[in-house]
Amino acid sequence: MVLAALVIAMVVVRGAIAYAHRRGMMDLPGQRRSHTLPTPRGGGIGVVVAVLLTVPACLLMLPGRLPFAVVAALAISTILVAAVGWWDDHASLPVLPRFGIQLLSAGLLAVALASAGMSWWWVPVLMLAGGWSINLHNFMDGIDGLLAQQVIFIGLGLALIAQAAIQPAMAVACACLAAAAAGFWYFNRPRARIFMGDVGSGTMGLLIFAFTALLWQVDWHLIWPALILSSSFVADSSLTLLNRMVSGRRWYTAHREHLYQWMVRSGFTHATGGACYLGWNMLVAAPLAFLAWACPTWAVPVFFGTYLIATTVWIVMKRQCLWRVGNKGRHVAT
Repeated sequence: MVLAALVIAMVVVRGAIAYAHRRGMMDLPGQRRSHTLPTPRGGGIGVVVAVLLTVPACLLMLPGRLPFAVVAALAISTILVAAVGWWDDHASLPVLPRFGIQLLSAGLLAVALASAGMSWWWVPVLMLAGGWSINLHNFMDGIDGLLAQQVIFIGLGLALIAQAAIQPAMAVACACLAAAAAGFWYFNRPRARIFMGDVGSGTMGLLIFAFTALLWQVDWHLIWPALILSSSFVADSSLTLLNRMVSGRRWYTAHREHLYQWMVRSGFTHATGGACYLGWNMLVAAPLAFLAWACPTWAVPVFFGTYLIATTVWIVMKRQCLWRVGNKGRHVAT
């Protein structure tokens, strides 16, 4: 299944490149973008197709299989988020209908989890968490290879957590997500031949949220290492949003103020910027997630400690980037 996800994603993404050129689905360089060449978008459809063809089968057929209602809700939610993203990649949609579909998708999955034993009080919380995850991963899809490498990292991390929790079906499903993202990354690595587009970025956010919630339902202690794995993206997107809101900016509009965007504007290449996030994942997030898993009594302090460190790094790095941009007197986007 894992190899199938990789191959399917690569084949579909290759077709998506030709399709995007034919339909004129191109992201053009601009003041609020971090690339310098017109690049096709919508390559995330390859990840979506690969996931839909492999993940439900894993969750229904392998040992530790999930209830049919939960798997069906996951598949339908994935299709809904991908469909609205695919539409938006072709022709821009208004914010409210798009956000409404995203909340509906997260809510559908939350209701399915509640019907499988989770307290119904958690449904509105999961709806909001799912909507935020969908959008934050969309926000973080702004330079070559960044979101794809993050999905690979988190997918593999969640697979290991699931395997340790004796959930082989979920472990293989998470590995399939990582493999599908790897198939897309091959075409999205610097310099990118295609971008993920909303069809992929929002769906990746939904799937990461879904697998995190599923692990939480298995054992609530597992939520902490799972959230630590996502620390780089959650910290960057949340702190950037909070900063824009406090500063009185229109926080809901497109911008280039995430840390990874400031890094590129200050002279980092896309590859170097992505390497910094990978370095955080491997040197900080992975060891601390392992610590939170291995020592459940320390999981909560480790979780808050991780995000405190991430906040400190975010502040220091952003100040450094602002200083570099100020000294250069120009924005660099390569």
